[in-house]
Amino acid sequence: MSKEIAISAARLARDVPAAELRLDEALIAVSTLMTSAVIARRDVAGVPATKGQATIRRLMKAQIALVDASGDILRVHGALAEIGRETAGYDLHECPSVAQAGTRAQGAAA
Repeated sequence: MSKEIAISAARLARDVPAAELRLDEALIAVSTLMTSAVIARRDVAGVPATKGQATIRRLMKAQIALVDASGDILRVHGALAEIGRETAGYDLHECPSVAQAGTRAQGAAA
């Protein structure tokens, strides 16, 4: 494997899981905010429920966007793993849990 491929693979191995984690953290934060907004709408006396509805709908749209982005990043992860296998014969380094499962399956077949 060339030095450039190894450097790129190492960078991607670091950055892809970090992006996945940050999207999950963002989804948790928006979900927590949604919960707080709905509780506030329920508990604050004198504020009509219709006042918070637009805000809750915007939060829902933000959640959907984050779920869509997360799905796209997961697809990117799979595509990059495939490129790694095709380009560098990279089987065991891009996704440790997937690689370990494959190694166990190969050992069982032998």
